[in-house]
Amino acid sequence: MDLKQIHELIKIINKSNIGEISIEDKDGKVTIKQKEEPAVNVTAAPSQQVYTTAAPSLAAAPVQAAPAAAPKADNLITVKSPMIGTFYRRPSPDKPILAEVGSEITPGKVVCIIEAMKLFNEIESEVKGTIVKVLVEDASPVEYDQPLFLVEPA
Repeated sequence: MDLKQIHELIKIINKSNIGEISIEDKDGKVTIKQKEEPAVNVTAAPSQQVYTTAAPSLAAAPVQAAPAAAPKADNLITVKSPMIGTFYRRPSPDKPILAEVGSEITPGKVVCIIEAMKLFNEIESEVKGTIVKVLVEDASPVEYDQPLFLVEPA
């Protein structure tokens, strides 16, 4: 099952009253569960265990948030990982970083890539605002619902 088919299933689940759907084929199993709020958890389990190692990334300076006036922590929105995988800040080593501290983001703008089972998933922002902190190092593993970015809403 390819990524487009999975995204279509997610859209169908969001528009329906179906709470959960599981599909299994020769490549693995995909389970899509609908939460109480309008978010979808996509979990894919391969039929055989696959181990990958992250390619060495280009040397990147650690990201430090140093705004002139520190934003209040209580009004920040946390952008969380929708899946388990490896977090990447750029689509490929020779491309620019998708979202860095100070970047303006809008709903639908790709903020990072999460690689899971050799599929590179573009993670889009659901909020409008400015990124004030990147919480995950490039090419590091992330868990489901792990905070990735702190955003000051616009």
